[in-house]
Amino acid sequence: IMEEKQSKGFIIKKLFHHGYIGGRHTDIENLKKGLPKHFKGDIRKAAKELIKEEILIFKQTSYGHHVSLNPKKRQEIEEYLT
Repeated sequence: IMEEKQSKGFIIKKLFHHGYIGGRHTDIENLKKGLPKHFKGDIRKAAKELIKEEILIFKQTSYGHHVSLNPKKRQEIEEYLT
């Protein structure tokens, strides 16, 4: 089982690398891509935590649940990137 901090770091690094910050967002399901099946529940849980912490912005669209990094939480995001 992936550690929570690892899961959060994985999500933040992935979104940052692909430029999903502020107005640019991606489907929450895309966060799990490239990971073994047994980690996918951990990623869903970590994403919910990051939304609660307001590090991720949650956006309901007509075609699903989308997320992006919150540019106002840059300092917290940097901590995961280093």
